[in-house]
Amino acid sequence: MPPSPGDPDDTLPVQPFTLHRGSTPLLLSLPHTGTWMPEAVLARMHPRAAELEDTDWHLGRLYAFAEALGASVLMPVAHRYLIDLNRPPENVPMYPGVNNTGLCPLHFFTGEALYQPGEEPSDAEVQQRVTQWWQPYHDALKSELQRIQARHGHAVVLEGHSIRSELPWLFEGRLWDLNLGTASGGSCAPELRAGVIDLLSSQSRWSHVADRRFRGGYITRHYGRPDHGVHTLQLEMTWRCYMDEAPPYAWNAARAAEVQPVLQSLLTLLRDWRPDPR
Repeated sequence: MPPSPGDPDDTLPVQPFTLHRGSTPLLLSLPHTGTWMPEAVLARMHPRAAELEDTDWHLGRLYAFAEALGASVLMPVAHRYLIDLNRPPENVPMYPGVNNTGLCPLHFFTGEALYQPGEEPSDAEVQQRVTQWWQPYHDALKSELQRIQARHGHAVVLEGHSIRSELPWLFEGRLWDLNLGTASGGSCAPELRAGVIDLLSSQSRWSHVADRRFRGGYITRHYGRPDHGVHTLQLEMTWRCYMDEAPPYAWNAARAAEVQPVLQSLLTLLRDWRPDPR
């Protein structure tokens, strides 16, 4: 049976997220870095789930410089297998017509079933997870955006993500190294999008593309309101930029040292950019 509210394995006795409040208009959201899972839920999943293979590994370490740049940084505690914070609470597909993982994922990124037969979460359990895990993260995100806007007049959100470079169930072939998503230009000012594309184009080490397979998830699309002073962008980075893509998914210091200057330049651009006052 699914755990009910109050079960020891279902309640984490700490805040469901961490938030560092910065001093600039920039907010870095890393919604898939959490690694905590209730044992009662893991027991209903395929044993392979305990490896947490679909984590956005090491992103907190990769973006560790963000706080020194003055960015706010928001990160969850729970793993995306429990609930995906970058999916709409109504659980509609983010990318219609292709394979997706949902609000409470039922599949690994390779397509196999995440849960043992008959152990999938019920609608009531999904709603419980929304209340306990999804809503607090989004409340914190909204509150921080309001604080930033009140202080600076606008806010810029970078959604940081990472993924294995080859996952045939989700996309064909090998993914670009750096995948910028702006909801096809709808989530931020055109000049900000153009500036980021110019920055990515100024280097040749890492391949890059804008608004292709990953055009931005729920957070980018929902919170990006450039007409109201909130500009959101998503960067989906392949693991090969900074880590090993095979278990145990180790940090690769040499590669990370190559990509971090690009990321620092990106965050600096987003921090320092200002909307056209006209």
